[in-house]
Amino acid sequence: MDSLQEWIAGEITLSDAPGSTMKKWRELFGISQVELAKHLKISTSTISDYEGNRRASPGVGIIKRFIAALIEIDQGKGGEVARNLQKFSKPKEESSFFFLHDFSTPISGVDFARLIDAKIVANPNYLDTIKLFGYTMLDSLRVILEISPSDYPRLFGTTTERAFIFDQVSTGRSPMVVVRVAPIKPKIVVIQNLDQVDKLAIKIAQIEHIPLLTTKLNADELKLRLSNI
Repeated sequence: MDSLQEWIAGEITLSDAPGSTMKKWRELFGISQVELAKHLKISTSTISDYEGNRRASPGVGIIKRFIAALIEIDQGKGGEVARNLQKFSKPKEESSFFFLHDFSTPISGVDFARLIDAKIVANPNYLDTIKLFGYTMLDSLRVILEISPSDYPRLFGTTTERAFIFDQVSTGRSPMVVVRVAPIKPKIVVIQNLDQVDKLAIKIAQIEHIPLLTTKLNADELKLRLSNI
C-alpha cells in the first residue's frame, strides 16, 4: 500500500464517523455512488448505507477494497486526482504560522459562512456552488514574509477545496495579492477582525471569482465551531 492509500485508510479507520469519511474521499476523487458500486459489484444502496453510517463500521477488508477502487477508477480516467493529492503534504500538518483542518464530511459555502457568522464582501453568488473539505488558518504577515513558492502547496493539506482564513490583517490587500499570484487558489477567503476591506482586495476576489468573507470570531472560536464538521 503506497503513502496515499495509507493516508486514506488511516483517516477512515480513526474517524468517529468512518462512513462520512468514506463519502468525503469518494467525492474528492469525483466518483459517483453508481460508478463506485459498479466497480465493486455491489448495490448503490450498500454504498449509501455505509456513507450514511447506517451499517457497522467497515472492516479492514472493505476499506482496502474501497481505496483500491478509488485509485483504479481514477487511473482509468488518467490518474489526475491521485497525482494532485500526492503533491500535498499529509493532512493536519501544522507550523508556527498556519493550521490545517480537514472536515470529515464536506460543507457548503453557504453553511460555512453562516457557521462562522461571516459578512460576505465579494461574490456571494458563488457560495452556493462551493463545497468545502477543510480550512487553513494563516498568520497573514508570516505567510507573506516567510513562505517560499515551493512550500505553498503545504497550505492546502488534502485538497484545494478549502477556505483560507487570514489573521493579522490590516487592510486585506496583501492576502489577496498572494492569492492572485499563487498557482493554486482556495475556494473561499476569510479575513478576521477587519471592519473595512481594501478595494483592491475586493477587486482581486471578483477577478478570481473567490468569495471574500470577514468574521469577528477569534481563532479559538473559529476552531471550536469548525471542529465537529
